[in-house]
Amino acid sequence: MPKAIDFAEFGSPDVLRLQDLDAPQPGPGQVRIAVRIAGVNALDSKIRSGSMNQIFPVTLPHVPGVEASGVVDALGEGVEGPAVGDAVFGPTDTGSYAEFALADAAKVVRKPDSVTWEQAAALPVAAETSYRALELLDLKPGETLLVHAAAGAVGGVAVQVAVARGLTVIGTASEANHDHLRALGAIPVTYGDGLVDRVRAVAPQGVDAALDAAGRGGAVAASVELTGGTDRVVSIADAVGAAKQGVRFTSGGPGQYRGGPAFEEALALLAAGKLDLPVHRVLPLAEAAEAHRLSEAGHLSGKLLLTV
Repeated sequence: MPKAIDFAEFGSPDVLRLQDLDAPQPGPGQVRIAVRIAGVNALDSKIRSGSMNQIFPVTLPHVPGVEASGVVDALGEGVEGPAVGDAVFGPTDTGSYAEFALADAAKVVRKPDSVTWEQAAALPVAAETSYRALELLDLKPGETLLVHAAAGAVGGVAVQVAVARGLTVIGTASEANHDHLRALGAIPVTYGDGLVDRVRAVAPQGVDAALDAAGRGGAVAASVELTGGTDRVVSIADAVGAAKQGVRFTSGGPGQYRGGPAFEEALALLAAGKLDLPVHRVLPLAEAAEAHRLSEAGHLSGKLLLTV
């Protein structure tokens, strides 16, 4: 039987287990993907711990994972476009920590031959989330953007997209990731106490907008202080802090999804050599628990992936 990772109770990464599970069957408008690579996201850990169950309720046992690259191996009723045998990537409707996952046929994208399986699996969440957040900030060429957790998977893509659009980007990260940020085109600053003063030192002209991909350390409050208001601050990681400060929080809920234009822009930047998708580590599916431990520890310089 096909292998998958699931959990039957909320808790630490130790609740994740490798199981034999029936392959899901595609419904109308869905494709089934034989997964090659699954992406690991901070949201996966939060769902597994139970801390997000009020916002993202799941039925137990639950297979985690929301993005993948792989090959279409079955079609649901009414599917037009994707065909069996197509190499694709995109968000998944069922857990991607599995040999087979279902996806909305309208949201998967054909993988160009020049894009690796790892790159394709690293794209869906990072590209769509960063595109959606930058769109909300309504940035113009020449403006200055502050990105918190700029060395992470989403932050790193947001930095590069913003730089390609003609923005000056300041990125927060640990000292160990400063050279990495410079390579992406950002001006690095260390997060933590004194952040506001450090940002002002490198941006005496001021900061026009801020994107919080960190979700900790007072990033939202610092962003409001630096931008001088709440209108041009967006968080993708701290719903509580965003509500407290009166700024927008975006989670990609109904009506918010921006995958189409996001993937188009990302693939064009990849083809032009203007987008790097660094991978922090690739682990086998059976080591999903270790991937979650690494994710929760933070300080990543790139994407965590599971090979299926």
